[in-house]
Amino acid sequence: MRVVNSFRPRQRVAWIVFVVAACIALCAFPALSQQQSSAPGKSVNLININTADATQLQALPGIGPAIAERIVQYRQAHGPFKNTEDIKQVQGIGDKRYEAIKDLITTE
Repeated sequence: MRVVNSFRPRQRVAWIVFVVAACIALCAFPALSQQQSSAPGKSVNLININTADATQLQALPGIGPAIAERIVQYRQAHGPFKNTEDIKQVQGIGDKRYEAIKDLITTE
């Protein structure tokens, strides 16, 4: 018994293109939602530098155990940060590192 393919060559190509485009679109949705959740101005998943412990602070890019501990110690010695830019007073956090984390932190 011979199976007959009912698709003509052009229809087959169109169907393959459609399936590939659908797969690409479905794969792109998780990436789009991640970009949107980290967009500036959104308060989703912000880390409060006045209340976060060292482990939570390590979730920030460029913040390892040593700098996270320095943030906690600075906060204990000087009180809460008044604004996010005050975190630059902590040794190891300069302008470049602050730029990488400023949209991910809050003091509220």
